[in-house]
Amino acid sequence: MLTRTMDMSLTPIGVVKNSIKEPGTDDWQTAVCEIVVNEDLKEALSRIEEVSHIIVLYWMHKVSPSRRLVMRVHPRGRQDLPLVGVLATRSPAHPNPIGVSTVKLLERRDNVLKVMGLDAVDGTPVLDIKPYIPGYDSPAKAKTPGWVTK
Repeated sequence: MLTRTMDMSLTPIGVVKNSIKEPGTDDWQTAVCEIVVNEDLKEALSRIEEVSHIIVLYWMHKVSPSRRLVMRVHPRGRQDLPLVGVLATRSPAHPNPIGVSTVKLLERRDNVLKVMGLDAVDGTPVLDIKPYIPGYDSPAKAKTPGWVTK
């Protein structure tokens, strides 16, 4: 059984490069940026350009230690939405600020992936990349509460 005191170590596989310096923009869906994968992992990208979308896991390095202690939030900071536990939201205020985004893969050049829709700021460490697989990554009959779409 894992305990909260167990230490883990993660090594970034790359970094996000874009012109967005601080979190807070709502234009993520159309934002184009680059993921520069570490040179020694270039071979791991073989044939990734055959997929249209990828799932990017990243460390939200600009989340302060105090925000990592927050347990409940109003989604998207909207007071008209219910106060819910952070683990029931996509809020950056999580004990481990790991972000996940499904993005369109526009192009691969060597160890650089050009993507659209990544909600990460310049310099964000990338933890992992996975191919998006329809059906597998979008389960049938999934449900969400009404406040998600408000």
